[in-house]
Amino acid sequence: MTVHTDRTQPGPTITDPGYQAFWALRLGFGVLPILFGLDKFANILTDDWTRYLAGFFDNLVPGDAHTAMNLVGIIEIVAGIAVLVFPRLGAPLVAAWLGGIIVNLLLVGGYGDIALRDFGLMAAALVLTRLAWAYPNGLPTRQP
Repeated sequence: MTVHTDRTQPGPTITDPGYQAFWALRLGFGVLPILFGLDKFANILTDDWTRYLAGFFDNLVPGDAHTAMNLVGIIEIVAGIAVLVFPRLGAPLVAAWLGGIIVNLLLVGGYGDIALRDFGLMAAALVLTRLAWAYPNGLPTRQP
């Protein structure tokens, strides 16, 4: 059996709802991790990021909890840039990172509400992963 693809079919347009969702998620999961990562150094959103770090993970990372959170910040910045530049790679990276955050928050205890929120974000990052494969070049075609 031979499968033929119609290469004359135009790509997504700016009015395509799936394409709009792709870009909304791509921008959100690109910019927000970068901002969260930068805040690990600036401490504007909270005065102590280390309270969200489980002792188990703190023991795995060399140095103190503050150093660990700086490393977390760097990883978040890299993940956000990856989503913006290579969403097929960056989106599953962010989903996996959120999975790690969920486990960490459950180990810390007392942050189940944040873990549940992050589960929703992880689901959205997985949706972005699927959309990144549906819109491979990430650019719309012009409407006639």
